[in-house]
Amino acid sequence: MSDSDDDPPRLSSQALAALQEFYQEEQRLASAPAGGLSVGAVQEDWRMSQFWYSEETAARLAEELLSAVGGRGRIACVSAPSVYQKLKQQRGEEVSVVLLEFDRRFSVYGQDFVFYDYSNPLDLPEDMGAQSFDIVIADPPYLSEECLSKVALTVKFLTRGKVLLCTGAIMEEQAEKLLGVKMCKFLPKHNRSLANEFRCYVNYDSGLDL
Repeated sequence: MSDSDDDPPRLSSQALAALQEFYQEEQRLASAPAGGLSVGAVQEDWRMSQFWYSEETAARLAEELLSAVGGRGRIACVSAPSVYQKLKQQRGEEVSVVLLEFDRRFSVYGQDFVFYDYSNPLDLPEDMGAQSFDIVIADPPYLSEECLSKVALTVKFLTRGKVLLCTGAIMEEQAEKLLGVKMCKFLPKHNRSLANEFRCYVNYDSGLDL
């Protein structure tokens, strides 16, 4: 056995940088204000297929949801944390918002946060009953029929009727088949450029189609 075999293991410079970034983010989340985090405060994690909306798009979608419930009611955000964050900033006292999300970093929002894994679409808290939300916005993490079909089960279970779906243009046919939604004229933007064209879909008369 050589002397080098007794040396303690060392992390590469890349691994050290990643570890430092992780600890910095943990400290930032731990010190989040009571009102929650600003849009973009949590870094995107490509391993979870996360791509945050631009500030303008998040605000526009939040405005659309508030308009759809008439300024009062319940809104569920399924895998759409940046829209949830905007809703927290813009909503009135008569609107309640819940975030269903896989990323546990958003648990800083307390009771508003519900852990959600699309592979178990109906594994929801007992107090989250059928048709308990006036509108549901969903942004499935993957552009696949398998993912969309499972998220659709969640959406149909939760909504009293209105659906706002955000996904790729290539999912248009499956979106209409599974949720009865139509593509809107509004073009959502992300902070990073995506390889696939992204669109919004609704099943009601929407301002996104003007």
